[in-house]
Amino acid sequence: MSKKYIVLKINKEVISNSRMVDSPYMKTRESEELTKAGAELVEVSAANNMEVIQALKNADIILLGNAPITRWIIESAPKCVAIISGGVGYDPIDVQASTDNNILVVNNPAFEWCVEQVSNHAIVLMLALAKKTKILDKLVSEGRWADAKKDQSPMGSIYGQTLGIVGCGAIGRMVARKAQCFGMKIIGYDPYLAQPYLAKENGISLTSLADVLKADYVSLHPDLNETSFHMINDKAFGYMKPSAYLINTSRGKVVDEVALVQALQQKQIAGAGLDVFEVEPLPKDSPLTKMENVILSPHSASYSDYSFSLMPINIAREVGRILAGKWPLNPVNKGIKPRVTLIKDN
Repeated sequence: MSKKYIVLKINKEVISNSRMVDSPYMKTRESEELTKAGAELVEVSAANNMEVIQALKNADIILLGNAPITRWIIESAPKCVAIISGGVGYDPIDVQASTDNNILVVNNPAFEWCVEQVSNHAIVLMLALAKKTKILDKLVSEGRWADAKKDQSPMGSIYGQTLGIVGCGAIGRMVARKAQCFGMKIIGYDPYLAQPYLAKENGISLTSLADVLKADYVSLHPDLNETSFHMINDKAFGYMKPSAYLINTSRGKVVDEVALVQALQQKQIAGAGLDVFEVEPLPKDSPLTKMENVILSPHSASYSDYSFSLMPINIAREVGRILAGKWPLNPVNKGIKPRVTLIKDN
């Protein structure tokens, strides 16, 4: 290519340790891969509006960092043709504003880099909840061996239990396949699954959301959108068993966190395993941090050294396609294709 195109990344802070993807290694790898694609990575701090506005004037592509891509950002980027999320989720991007401005939104689907890691994490949370590992570890560490043996009861089985999966995409289906190794029955709910046979091929019996919520374990894997926002609310908890566990490795806002805390406090459900939250980082004073029947992790289900090595490669490939005037593999707002003019460097 005869020139370098600008890929702009807007972060809350230019150097941030809030997520593993912001490590020096990942920053270097990301920059290297984008350079191979003919692009220069420019990072700016969201705290400096003047710096952001100046950088937006030259941005050909915007890469989602850890700051939201709002309408004012989108409308301040006259050259921008695409906004790319490095991960599966794209909820921090104003997709409607992007569409209004003929800008593509592109994501990085789980099956390309993190399906194994997120599905493993969901299974880990399920097993840890089922076996009460958090409680038992604490009691043994405190020298309360007898209490630990006594407090195992009641402890349900995993074998023969029902796992309900909400969202039967690549991750949900992989969770189903792995859970079958433990002799579990799998049911699922996904009104957006374009090819229902995929659920059947992976051992999932599709049913209603109400039926899925009646399972022994409920694992959440939907995209965050208008219909999934707070889909797990006080009404949903009313369907769940007092012995059931909720696992969420999708998006925090799928769950009404106030309703979840209330359901746990009132023992409507037995516990929860959570990797994502409505507000991140999770506030230190959240009631969830003080509950022995809740296992927490810091939005890290997708992480492994291997999976995060794939992330910048996939991003760079999409950047390269767009810079070559080719349609990306993973567009979110597909309907704008007739209105989009991609970059093509001759």
